[in-house]
Amino acid sequence: MERLWEIEESIVVGAPGTEVYAALSQLRNMGKWSPECFYVWHRGTTAREGTGFVGFNRKGPLVWFTTCRVTVADAPREFAFRVSTFGLPVALWGYRLEPDGEGTLVTEYWQDLRSGAGARVTELLGLLFTGTRPEARAAANRAGMRTTLERLRQAVTA
Repeated sequence: MERLWEIEESIVVGAPGTEVYAALSQLRNMGKWSPECFYVWHRGTTAREGTGFVGFNRKGPLVWFTTCRVTVADAPREFAFRVSTFGLPVALWGYRLEPDGEGTLVTEYWQDLRSGAGARVTELLGLLFTGTRPEARAAANRAGMRTTLERLRQAVTA
């Protein structure tokens, strides 16, 4: 299996971009939508560029945490954050929002940042914490993105 370093998935949400962005920038919502992240801790209620937070994740019996920092907070167009573990880069996650008729096309994207110095350590930690080999991570994330986007759509249009 060839390793993918970047993937994205899209869905149309029947709500304006401002509403979708507001939901995405409420970081604790990720614990409701993601099949892997079950809780997000951060101070305050509004996420803006530079906001740090901790994501608590679970896959079967495995539980781990990651530290994250919002890198893009461009309402209502894009929201993104970098994920690290023990100070080592893991991934970039983000959402691009584009008008689509009376709704919004939401594209969730992921970029694997486990390269360069420390990559082997981060890959080993990822395998130990998630049980997923580096070359299988993109496929696991793609399935998770589809679930997350569908739950986002249901939450925003409810």
